[in-house]
Amino acid sequence: MASDPKADLHRYLKVARQAVRWKLEGLSEYDVRRPLTPTATNLLGLVKHLATTEQGYFGDCMGRSFGEKLPWADLYDTDPNADMFATAEESREDLLALYERVAEFSDSVIAELPLNAPGVVPWWPEERRYVTLHLLLVHMIAETNRHAGHADILREGLDGEAGLREGLSNLPEQDWATHRERVERAAREASGQASGRV
Repeated sequence: MASDPKADLHRYLKVARQAVRWKLEGLSEYDVRRPLTPTATNLLGLVKHLATTEQGYFGDCMGRSFGEKLPWADLYDTDPNADMFATAEESREDLLALYERVAEFSDSVIAELPLNAPGVVPWWPEERRYVTLHLLLVHMIAETNRHAGHADILREGLDGEAGLREGLSNLPEQDWATHRERVERAAREASGQASGRV
């Protein structure tokens, strides 16, 4: 059976989106919002950022209108992290619904255009800003999977939940505490800490 390159790329984007959304399920309002790294990375902020980014690439860059103005888009000059966290007034439901609307919009753009459809990314350097739908699909798959990986680590740190997606952990069944101790022991031995050397 022959592969359909556009369908393959689109499927990978859809799977990555599902992974990101799933990482928020079952968590408290505080846990989806709170900063979990020194740079304040948080789960709901990742969703807001991905919605913003995806509508920009498949909308603005492909000459298509998403039809909604994202209020934080005007704040980038004074607050470059405006799309990386949810304000107290922005509900989880609203931001997840926005991500769904952006996904539907992007899916329609992807369905309508051929992979070689031209686009322009005005915020990229001049020598790279003239692109195709193909390149933007690859870029958004990479972007979404990168942040899905962030979400994996954040969620595991919150409550130990890990895995690829609901119903498919993609992790072997084992005693993780024992495995972690083994990895810690190897790190200490390699650094000389086990014998008192530092």
